[in-house]
Amino acid sequence: MQTLPTSAPPAVPVKATVLSAVVIVAALGYFVDIYDLILFSVVRVESLKTLGIVDKLALKTQGEYLIQMQMGGMLLGGILWGVLGDRRGRLSVLFGSILLYSLANLANAWVQTLEQYAWLRLIAGIGLAGELGAGITLVSESLPKEKRGLGTMVVATVGVSGAMLAYWVGSRADWHLLGLTARWRNAYLVGGVLGLALLSLRASVFESGMFQKTKASAVGRGNFLSLFTSADRLGRYGRCLLIGVPLWFVVGILITFAPEFSEALGVRVPAGEAPISAGLAVFWSYFGLVFGDFLSGTLSQVLRSRRRALQLFLGLCALAVGGYLYGLRGASPTVFYGGCFGLGVSVGFWALFVTVAAEQFGTNLRATVATTAPNFARGAVVLLVPAFRWAEAHLGGRLSGAAALGALTLAAALWAASSLPETFGKELDYDEPV
Repeated sequence: MQTLPTSAPPAVPVKATVLSAVVIVAALGYFVDIYDLILFSVVRVESLKTLGIVDKLALKTQGEYLIQMQMGGMLLGGILWGVLGDRRGRLSVLFGSILLYSLANLANAWVQTLEQYAWLRLIAGIGLAGELGAGITLVSESLPKEKRGLGTMVVATVGVSGAMLAYWVGSRADWHLLGLTARWRNAYLVGGVLGLALLSLRASVFESGMFQKTKASAVGRGNFLSLFTSADRLGRYGRCLLIGVPLWFVVGILITFAPEFSEALGVRVPAGEAPISAGLAVFWSYFGLVFGDFLSGTLSQVLRSRRRALQLFLGLCALAVGGYLYGLRGASPTVFYGGCFGLGVSVGFWALFVTVAAEQFGTNLRATVATTAPNFARGAVVLLVPAFRWAEAHLGGRLSGAAALGALTLAAALWAASSLPETFGKELDYDEPV
């Protein structure tokens, strides 16, 4: 049921365009967000060795510990920033989250112990959790309803390209900034400076008029638990989460374990060349994501349907997963990385997924949903990895196990996308009855 406040003042007129300040700032914020998120994967081994951890098993276990700390921070931050976004405002969360992860990045450049590193990854994770949801919510509420998809497409297309900068700075750039000699320390410093530079644009962005209208009313805002007190809200929320899981199956399983899959596929690496690298697999998959996010956002506008665009991309993802697992036997490294690029294109519906989540709920819960949904979908990796290991051991090996898990996540996502209400052109100026 949609309820409109009767006594609240009218919302501030919205005249934002697809290339207005709010879209540009949200896109650049997501760019730095992705830079930091991917940078940790790129520099993890090098940074741990600098801190004195050189044993192969210790590198693996301590690396997983740091990832868990970062993921734990993102899960906590998703709830924290989501609630604050609906109670204090989208703008405060957008810049507050950027400030937090930027400061954590700067501090990361000077860590001396594993525990310092771990706590800073926790803090960075909390900060990283807020930017995308706040940005997508603010853009969705600031643009005309017919152009929302174009705005969020710009945010995603610019944002995911931050992964490529992270790979280049973290593995290629030999800088010595502020006396720092290690490449990974310079990379963290660059990320922190980029984020802090964004704060200078704060004065050019204004708060959502829809939020101001809801804030002036008596309706409850940012009640995370209210998502679970209504079967209708819980159903919509759960289906939103399911749509995002395939992307993290692809990134968290197929791309992260690219070296293992290349072995199972018998990828032919010529003598003298480096073996398949997870870092390069991440680079090529995120390069594909740039094109995928552009295509999915454009497609939803052309078809005038979020649902049909999601269905088509989930079908494309199924084909890409099948091609990766069964079409690359004996391939060259170049062809294998091409498969990683294709996987990236096929899961380029990330911003579309967050947009759909934001459009499913009223203004008083919109930031809560748009911020928690992507972080809980990312958190699905915690369950996907052991599920993959179980399937690998019981369903005929690495390729068969991955195929079974991929089929399950894609089928669930396709059902969720097909059963959610269409939201293209939906009026968002309403509140949930909580």
